Amino acid sequence: MSVFSKRKQGELGGFSDRTSDIILIIISILVLLIVAYPLYYVLVASFSDPYDVYAGKTFLLPSQATLDGYKAVFAEPNIVRGYGNSILYTIVGTIYSVALIYLVAYPLSVPELPFKKVVSIFFIITMYFGGGLIPTYLIVQKTGIMQTIWAMFLPGGVAVSNVIITRNYFESSIPGSLKEAASIDGASHFRIFFSMIIPLSMPILSVMVVFSMVAYWNDWFTALIYMTNEQAPLPLVLRNILIKSSASASQASMISGGYAELNKMTEMIKFSSIIVAAAPMLIVYPFVQKYFEKGLMAGAVKG
Repeated sequence: MSVFSKRKQGELGGFSDRTSDIILIIISILVLLIVAYPLYYVLVASFSDPYDVYAGKTFLLPSQATLDGYKAVFAEPNIVRGYGNSILYTIVGTIYSVALIYLVAYPLSVPELPFKKVVSIFFIITMYFGGGLIPTYLIVQKTGIMQTIWAMFLPGGVAVSNVIITRNYFESSIPGSLKEAASIDGASHFRIFFSMIIPLSMPILSVMVVFSMVAYWNDWFTALIYMTNEQAPLPLVLRNILIKSSASASQASMISGGYAELNKMTEMIKFSSIIVAAAPMLIVYPFVQKYFEKGLMAGAVKG
């Protein structure tokens, strides 16, 4: 084959690669727009007049820009307390949940664990069958943790699905030869766990941190059942704000403009509440995003 033929094939191959790259970039941009635009739309709507939003006048920029929705949200005296409670519950709950996930997942990844299959089945059963809300409430009540911070995460501190993902990561991404070598050198399981497993599992650790943070940050139903208004997290405070702003005859009669003005304020509060609740997680996620995809894919498929 001549040099010219080889060069021609190389050029054709390079052009094909560039074309495929362009196609993939275009597809990625389209997927990004499909995923990101709804949130951007809510952000734009939170600064716009609700009637213009429903009329389709807001697309990329706010229409009749206003901060009335945010003013109404932050005028609630419990909003700062709700932020503080959510931050506290999220930090403590995340540390507690991730610690338990690791303490459960690592023994299940050890091949010589006695009754390993039986223990795994026991955990999997809890994914499909549960006692229900009333038995759980009675247990929390009898244990004396009602209206305490422990009620937010002790009843459901371990998500079995997260345990399975973490166990699969330990089995597929951390070579067994490393653990065998450490055992031969005299390292105990505790030494292996703290000195080897944890440092080598930062990707899956970041995934579990994100999962737990999002779950605790968005959890309002647990607080509604077990906590007082002073202990309410941010999502529950925002829910109460929306309930207060709902239209009623007594409220409408005290507001200039009646139902129309009250309904307008309610819609602005809805959009603003979504942004207020989602903003902290959107700020935190970029710092762990580089580990997130790697850890999730490695833990999802067992090698």
